Amino acid sequence: MGRSIGVVMTNDITAGLIEDRRLIGELRRYPEDPDEHHGLVDLPTDQLVEVICDRITALKPASGELDAIGIALPGIVRAGIVEDSPNLPQLKGAKISQKVEATLHTRGIRAPIALFNDADAAAAGLAATRNQLDKVVRVWTLGNGIGFGRYPDAPGPFEGGHTIVTLDPKETFCGCGGVGHLEGIMGHRAMRLRFMDMEPEEIFENAKQGDQRCADFVKRWHRALAAGTATSIHLEGPGRFYITGINIGFLDLFLLKQYLWDMVKMSPIQSYTLESIPETPEIAVIGAGTAAEIEQKR
Repeated sequence: MGRSIGVVMTNDITAGLIEDRRLIGELRRYPEDPDEHHGLVDLPTDQLVEVICDRITALKPASGELDAIGIALPGIVRAGIVEDSPNLPQLKGAKISQKVEATLHTRGIRAPIALFNDADAAAAGLAATRNQLDKVVRVWTLGNGIGFGRYPDAPGPFEGGHTIVTLDPKETFCGCGGVGHLEGIMGHRAMRLRFMDMEPEEIFENAKQGDQRCADFVKRWHRALAAGTATSIHLEGPGRFYITGINIGFLDLFLLKQYLWDMVKMSPIQSYTLESIPETPEIAVIGAGTAAEIEQKR
């Protein structure tokens, strides 16, 4: 029965102690007040490392060793380095594993550290909590950015949020600066840039009230997600797709299925399923810790 710590960095930092694929005790958060919108984008990399290490230090059991520490964050993550992270640009090029390891050593904590993309951690968490570690799991995470997670991890960036879903040259709202990206339509930041006069919650509420501009966008939002999902199906085959994240409340699963049916017409790849999951930080934390432990055993 393994023991690990999972840390997930998205809009905030959440960490937990994991034992046998279950959360033990309470989550540790930064900022501690969930209503405080601190904005991690404003913190320098070294300060973010200190915050991560503070949470790990607080969670380390008084007795017994840790088998692994898993840290998940947004962006292209390989070999312990954040190669790029449009939503946390200060992390680009940062050797996070090396920095965390060095800081923890000064505190007397020594455990193997693994770094993951945050959406991949969510996929690992769903696989772990649903006894599907022997299957391929894919998940969309809807938030400030749009993440596409896959378990088991595979070579390649798998930046599904930057899938091209439109050829309109005016679609330039993605945080990475690319044109026509899924995140440029669905991302929370992108929606705020597109509708300077209202918040994303107001867009979807106004659509229900008959505002044509908002209603047209809501259809575009769902068609974009259908297009990204259809692309994954055509490249990797069908299967189960989970959808979660802080903006899961915007999702109309029936509408998404309708659009996806229009896009995937070859019968051998129509055996896909879609399931929406309420946003719970525990899933990604469990996934980060479990994936780190699995990687250590390889």
